[in-house]
Amino acid sequence: MARHGAWRSLLWGCAWTAGAAAGIALVGAASIVISGWLVSGVEQANGDRGTAVERGAIGGYFGGVSAVFSGLALLLLIVTLLFQQRELQLQRRELSLQREELASSRTELHRSAEANMRTLHIQLTQMVMDDPSLAAVWNDFQGEPESTLRQNLFANLTFNHYVLAHSWGSFSEAELLAHARNLLNSAAFQRYWNATRAHKSSLPSESPEGRVFLVFEQALADLRRA
Repeated sequence: MARHGAWRSLLWGCAWTAGAAAGIALVGAASIVISGWLVSGVEQANGDRGTAVERGAIGGYFGGVSAVFSGLALLLLIVTLLFQQRELQLQRRELSLQREELASSRTELHRSAEANMRTLHIQLTQMVMDDPSLAAVWNDFQGEPESTLRQNLFANLTFNHYVLAHSWGSFSEAELLAHARNLLNSAAFQRYWNATRAHKSSLPSESPEGRVFLVFEQALADLRRA
């Protein structure tokens, strides 16, 4: 079957080659006939071959001048294309700068919105600290004495401060680890950490609060080993 297909392909190739050769031969023959007919027409129009040759020389002179102008036109076209390419490159660069500026603006807007949310959270926490009766509405530390409630709320504000600072790049991970060790040396902060540890462990590890939680857990493990 494969041999039959190969022979068939070979026959088709030979047929196409023969057809192409015949077409080329026909076109060549037609070109010769038409060229002879055109030469005869030119000779008859100009009187004789000598007159046709002289007029052809004059036409060749003007043809050379035309070639010069054609070359100049081509040169101008090339220069125009080069200028257009340069202009397109400048436009691309300007668009790239605009995209970077927009991305930077979006980042700043996001940071501003995040800072506003953190400010609102601080205000709400401050209201609970000033008026413990509001803790009945928003309180993650049920059953704690008023002094312990205030300490836990302040510890939560401190933790969120480091979350915001780390997400903005104010602290490296090593610096954050040092601050976490210092905080966890406090018994009051450890009490807050133990009360909220289960909730924080369920946060996505790629979130800002989840990343800071892992750093604090590492600091706690270091303190326990020490």
